[in-house]
Amino acid sequence: MKRIHIKLLLTAIFWGGTFIAGRTLSDHVAPFSAAFLRFFIAAIPLLYLTYRIEGRFPPIQKEKFFYLLLLGLTGVFCYNFFFFKGLRLIHAGRASLVIANNPIFIAIASFFLFKEKLNAVKIMGILVSVTGAMVAISRGNLQGMLTESIGRGEIFIFFAVLSWVSYSLIGKRVMQDFSAIEAVTYASVTGAIMLFPAALAEGMSKDIFEYSLANWFSLFYLGFFGTVLGFVWYYEGIKKLGPSKASLFINFVPISAIILAFLFLDEPITISLLAGAAMVSLGVYLTNTGSLSHLR
Repeated sequence: MKRIHIKLLLTAIFWGGTFIAGRTLSDHVAPFSAAFLRFFIAAIPLLYLTYRIEGRFPPIQKEKFFYLLLLGLTGVFCYNFFFFKGLRLIHAGRASLVIANNPIFIAIASFFLFKEKLNAVKIMGILVSVTGAMVAISRGNLQGMLTESIGRGEIFIFFAVLSWVSYSLIGKRVMQDFSAIEAVTYASVTGAIMLFPAALAEGMSKDIFEYSLANWFSLFYLGFFGTVLGFVWYYEGIKKLGPSKASLFINFVPISAIILAFLFLDEPITISLLAGAAMVSLGVYLTNTGSLSHLR
């Protein structure tokens, strides 16, 4: 296996681990505080990498600043608030399967907003992936899902998905003027600035002295491994392999999250969870490739 493939596989494992770190933090650190500290930790090495890779900090014109604010609002502020709120209420493995549908909703939104094509295979992938998530959420009881209300935890995670979809679509506009690492760095910085007052209102300035070593490890993991290292390696993969091949490694995220949740959080691995993970992975694969040929 090539080094870049190993990096992409590790990236998927790192991103799967963010659900375990987030679940660990959710009972001890308030959501805005956790989100702010995650991106405060991430912003420092991201600023360094941006300057080292780009050789400068590109100037931000007034009209571009608005889009960068939207990136920080959607992908950092809103996404992480809903992410940590949701993980307080549901298992990390189930949350990962809902969020694994991000590419599905991005494909649907791109179809309506940017007229990107959806062929029969991609539509089949969307149906398979969404069904897989429903199987996991309902614990295999799809009929009961029609009569019972979905829990607050799933609703929070679903809003996290919508936040990330918005972030991704806005990112298409931002990428016209900034490189990928510049856009992520500026989004992280602006998002952290927006999160700071909310974190203070939650009592972070007082609570921060009571965080355990495990809490700080989880925050560092989210900031460095889940954000900085994961981002750098993922975009390195896109540069060397192309977006289609690199994005296929995202399919390993929910699988790694389920395995890590079993190992570190004692979350049960059920048949419905495994079936849902397989369906979500297959659905995302089909939506990304738009072809059945790779399955032969």
